[in-house]
Amino acid sequence: MTSIEAMKAGISHQEGFFDGARGAQTYYQCWLPEGDPKVVLFIVHGLAEHSGRYMHIVNHFVPLGYAVYGHDYFGHGKSEGKRVFVEQFEDITKPLKTYFDMVRSLQPNKPIFLLGHSLGGLISSRHLLDHQADFAGAILSGPCIKVVDHPSPLLLFILNLVSAIVPKLGVKQLESDVMSTDPKEVEGYMNDPLVHPGKVTAGMLVAMFAAIKYVTDHASQITLPLLIVQGGADGTVDPAGAQLLHDTVGSTDKAISIYEGYYHEVFNEPKARRDQVFQDIQEWLELHL
Repeated sequence: MTSIEAMKAGISHQEGFFDGARGAQTYYQCWLPEGDPKVVLFIVHGLAEHSGRYMHIVNHFVPLGYAVYGHDYFGHGKSEGKRVFVEQFEDITKPLKTYFDMVRSLQPNKPIFLLGHSLGGLISSRHLLDHQADFAGAILSGPCIKVVDHPSPLLLFILNLVSAIVPKLGVKQLESDVMSTDPKEVEGYMNDPLVHPGKVTAGMLVAMFAAIKYVTDHASQITLPLLIVQGGADGTVDPAGAQLLHDTVGSTDKAISIYEGYYHEVFNEPKARRDQVFQDIQEWLELHL
């Protein structure tokens, strides 16, 4: 179901901008059910993509009475900023808090669950270390805790040196064919004008690896209910990172589901596969309302 079909199905769509990092206009959007929503899903998207790529989640959960909110963080999607670049990780996490406060004002007294995918899973984890009391729980999909072919200490040193000299230099190309086992989803990813096709900047990668270290060093401080979903054949992030995060967080209420044969974007796998993921998430959510 496309966004137009979703609106015809009774799902209303709203969008706008707010002042984000370094004064950049930050794009946000939401999808609302008919009537008063019972739950809010707060989506944090992945690297080089945008909040509009989560229509499968919208089309599954909004008809069930969920409201879905998302924004394009700095340098991504419809938001302003140098593509896939940040001067510091707070350029992403501070606007996330700003947007959360907006959502909370619009949906007072509703349980809000954080849902972060890939780099969004890392961003969400970092954000939870400071603001987990804001959320009823968190769902992390393929969290970027350990990347495939993680750089050696020498390569990290070189990357930091490059970032200090030319932080906006593109140094890492993302591969599209490892996103989903569904060729139509891969084609959609490649042809999406809001998906950045170029290389990821040195500045973004340095900020990302620093955040990975911070999260793994402090993950025991995360204590809210947590569900991790992970593709077992993920060629972008190492599934071992998801397991490490699950094992390290301090939550007593935590679960992890590793889907064998699934690629990186478990929400964009073929329909029968992604429906299984959504059913598992739905059951977990209903247990935590």
